[in-house]
Amino acid sequence: MKQFKLCILIVATLLCALVSRPAFAAAPDNKRIVMVLSGYGQPEQQAPGYEFDEFAKAYLIFQTHGISVDIASPQGGKIEADKYDPAKAYNQQVLSDAAIMAKLNNTLSTAQLKASDYHGIFIVGGKGAMFDLPKDAALQQLIADIYQQQGAVAAVCHGPAALVNVKLADGSYLVANKAVNGFTNEEERLFGKKWLAKFDFLLQDKLIERGGRFEHSPMMLSHVAVDNRLITGQNPASTVATAMALVTSLAITPQPMAPHKDDATLALVAEFLNGKVIASQLLAADAAQYQLELLGMYGYYYVNTANTTQERQHALTLMQAGQSAINNLSLDMTIAQTQLKLGDKVAARATLQQILAAKPDYAAATALLATL
Repeated sequence: MKQFKLCILIVATLLCALVSRPAFAAAPDNKRIVMVLSGYGQPEQQAPGYEFDEFAKAYLIFQTHGISVDIASPQGGKIEADKYDPAKAYNQQVLSDAAIMAKLNNTLSTAQLKASDYHGIFIVGGKGAMFDLPKDAALQQLIADIYQQQGAVAAVCHGPAALVNVKLADGSYLVANKAVNGFTNEEERLFGKKWLAKFDFLLQDKLIERGGRFEHSPMMLSHVAVDNRLITGQNPASTVATAMALVTSLAITPQPMAPHKDDATLALVAEFLNGKVIASQLLAADAAQYQLELLGMYGYYYVNTANTTQERQHALTLMQAGQSAINNLSLDMTIAQTQLKLGDKVAARATLQQILAAKPDYAAATALLATL
């Protein structure tokens, strides 16, 4: 449902010649990493690309901690991001950074990189990563070399697709016998339908097939698996934590950073589902601190995965927390249907009557009300 999908560039041409060159050997007192992004994307979303939100959040972490960053993609040059909101504060901050945007508009090719130039690598997600990163032999070798020279390897969301074919010098897969995660099968079914049929594999299945010990949290909630110098994050909400884990792996003391509003909202959801926040607290969430629409949208998707009474009640509370902010009849109908499944006909009737007061000709509400 489109209403519920979570879903400029500044060109500094004078800097391109400087920042597009391969990195020089990293100085001992200056940590350097390379961020790798999918180059599969096409204009107008004709093919999926990388997630700009993930790139922006991670880059700002590295910038704050004084880490030098290069940006690469399989073919190099200009690459396409998936659709994103440039008005988000973290995206605006990156879009206004001429130096990093120059690098992003003229990425290095993975084939021209040397592992000895880097202390670590961070692979950004986006569904494009499922198409080109697993097939990039140069990237696979770069990842293996960085890891085997005691560097750190981090990937988030669909970024771990770059790891599935990486083998170490002894012939074993990098992820074998290590804790890993990435975008889950459940998340693909809920949020990846447009491109799912074109994937060569599901990321969760392939990581398990390669011997990884797959772990995860509920859909779209932050989860980071750290196994020594291999760091993997489950989804976009895991981006900041994954980047911070890489910072820690580089022996840099993490600096406190205020959470982004969307991340704070999903953290609140996690606390609610874990019983650390009660329903009344969730329903009183401050719009200045949290995205109430995101609470409602999470509940809308969560109810589709709910198998128990408690899970349905959690989904209902989340939907109600965002109901006023979203103000959408389809969400209201889902609330009524959930109330009915929970056996609360009085509440369901009241919700349906509210829907019909706003839209008297809403047939679905009329039909459901007639059954009560």
